[in-house]
Amino acid sequence: MRIDVKHYLAVHNLTIYQVSKRSGYGYTTLHKSFNKPQSSATPLNLRDLDALAQAQHKKMWEVLKELEENYLE
Repeated sequence: MRIDVKHYLAVHNLTIYQVSKRSGYGYTTLHKSFNKPQSSATPLNLRDLDALAQAQHKKMWEVLKELEENYLE
């Protein structure tokens, strides 16, 4: 199971740079994480989820729920 983070960003009109600036996490760290191939061993991590939530002024559970319902491949 894989989460399509790139599609999530596009739908929400977000760039990795914007997420980085709004969340305070480093751009390079987020870029590597959002672009790496996901597997059951390397899923989306809590830092990434927190960054997406902070960038949109949402709770982490709200972002996770949306990702699970709409962006699983």
